[in-house]
Amino acid sequence: MTQIKPFLSDNAAPVHPRLWEAMRAADSADNPYDGDALSAELDARFTDLFGRECAALWVATGTAANCLALATLCQPHGGVVCHEEAHIEVDEGGAPGFYLHGAKLMLCSGEGAKLTPEGIAALIDPIRDDVHQVQPHAIAITQASEYGCTYTPGELAALSEFAKARGLGLHMDGARFANAAAYLGGSAADAAHGVDSLAFGFIKNGGMSAEAVVLFDPEAAALVKYRRKRGGHLQCKGRYLAAQILAMLDGDLWLENARHANAAAQEIVAGCTERLLHPIEANEMFLRLTAQEREALRAQGFAFYDWGDNLARFVTAWDTREEDAVALGKAIASL
Repeated sequence: MTQIKPFLSDNAAPVHPRLWEAMRAADSADNPYDGDALSAELDARFTDLFGRECAALWVATGTAANCLALATLCQPHGGVVCHEEAHIEVDEGGAPGFYLHGAKLMLCSGEGAKLTPEGIAALIDPIRDDVHQVQPHAIAITQASEYGCTYTPGELAALSEFAKARGLGLHMDGARFANAAAYLGGSAADAAHGVDSLAFGFIKNGGMSAEAVVLFDPEAAALVKYRRKRGGHLQCKGRYLAAQILAMLDGDLWLENARHANAAAQEIVAGCTERLLHPIEANEMFLRLTAQEREALRAQGFAFYDWGDNLARFVTAWDTREEDAVALGKAIASL
């Protein structure tokens, strides 16, 4: 039987051993919900990481992290500007509408699934300022984007300035935030420059069931705590989620894992750059491949997703083996 070489999704990667160790170390009696000693550390640890005051709460899914954060920035009668291929629009099953009590997602286009001030202005400027039309309340961007493209600090500064000038909140979906930060040189502050809230993803990067809602207005955390409970995400043994997050921050494991995944992606595409739909700025690769070429790769044991006509997506992870990355790169180059 051909051995499967997994490039479907970093969601499929195993839990990092250091996180299992951290959860076992947390396996003793402590206060329930978020009253434990580990959960109490999160605000200070993230404040140190980003170099500005913030509050951080754990949740079990990225969907919840995005929606709880957006609910602090957008009222039910308002709208959230996002890319037309944003995860909150395409892959969260209507959860934003549920958590935001009917607020509208306002879809914008942009190269590489990224937004620009000019693109957003073209979308929202024609909206009349009256009660008959939904008014934008917030902007949601993804770092790295749905096509693996990374916002630079300069691009983020421009978006932040635009949002503030228009009175809009700026949220970042950071499901692959670590990969973007690694690409930019390792600074969490640079990768989240100017945003009001961040869904800091850990599960794709070696976690099991823990994501962080990071709020750069700490007062907003009081509201999110109520929304988290109402939305069914206040776990009674939250110390196990906090333990995972703290273990990822310890010694910059989050960066180490992301750098490994990014390097594996670069290894794969080294010999097939002419097939790339977008440059590799994280750990996702979108390649132009015919149906016959995709079939030939799968026959060699490579697992990946088709992504529309004559496109395929490959994703590396913290545990991607170098020999598998090399083999895939050679297989694509030889097609």
